[in-house]
Amino acid sequence: MIKDRKSSARTTREAADWLDRLDTPPHETEELEAFSTWRADPENRAEYERLEDIKRAMATMRDDPDMRQAAAEALQRGATRRKRYSPLARRPRWLVGGLAAACLVATLGVLALRMPTYSTRVGETFSATLEDGSRVQLNTDSAVRVRYSAGQRRIELLRGQALFQVAHNAQRPFIVSAGDTQVRALGTRFDVRKIGQDVRVVLVQGSVEVSDPAVRPAPWRLKAGQSLALPRAATEAVAPTAVDTPSATSWTTGNLTFQGVPLSEAVAELNRYSRDKIILAPGVPADRLVTGVFPAGDHGDFIAAVSSIFDLKSVQKSNGDLELQPQGPTSG
Repeated sequence: MIKDRKSSARTTREAADWLDRLDTPPHETEELEAFSTWRADPENRAEYERLEDIKRAMATMRDDPDMRQAAAEALQRGATRRKRYSPLARRPRWLVGGLAAACLVATLGVLALRMPTYSTRVGETFSATLEDGSRVQLNTDSAVRVRYSAGQRRIELLRGQALFQVAHNAQRPFIVSAGDTQVRALGTRFDVRKIGQDVRVVLVQGSVEVSDPAVRPAPWRLKAGQSLALPRAATEAVAPTAVDTPSATSWTTGNLTFQGVPLSEAVAELNRYSRDKIILAPGVPADRLVTGVFPAGDHGDFIAAVSSIFDLKSVQKSNGDLELQPQGPTSG
């Protein structure tokens, strides 16, 4: 137990040190690489984000007129009481530490009230207007956490996919984080997708900077009509590519648009929108390309189209899944 406490205290000190160092740019490449290595540890990352939350909460309270007034009144009351006695001077250090911890709990409580989380289940979509007028639209099985402060608008994409329409405010940067990837914008429209550890950013309008120190020290700057895919297992240099934005964001209209997509990828995308999955049996040409527009969450049109084109048949499984099999005696 003592060892665990010492380890936790060391992690907190290291997280606080990194938070302080990264708060003052510029940063050398070696420093960013060291931070990325340190943050790869789940315990380190969790503690760093916890201290980030505390820092933002304190900044929010400091700039809140009501909180400033309450603090001034508390200090005035404290000054009056100190004329009679000084209780902290007679209390043991562990009790003073307990009072500090209580203040920390209160700070986190205020932060929790200002950090709403929006989420969708499989097959659902959801739209919300944030306090600054920005809009977020969630795709199937997605979740975001809003972490606004006086000087920064931060959204954490916990999973899935979201489209952001950002209200312009140069004094309050808008940042979306998805794992180690951060997307920074001032006034723009863009899509961020996080499936597992893989992240993809599609810029519809405006300009954004995408940074991921684990992949490249310098950020990428995207132009409208560009996409940036950041797979964790990347073996080649990552670079922005041209993308058809109406197709990439067609999910916002309830449809999925495929333009020369391998059958296996199209099936994987459709499966995100339904608990009943499409399965490709052995012998099905998974690498054949699919082009078309299909309703999200409704497999019927897709099954009919690919069955006709690739000479397949569908077999209903006992659990509700549909297996696509080759026609003829080889299907078993």
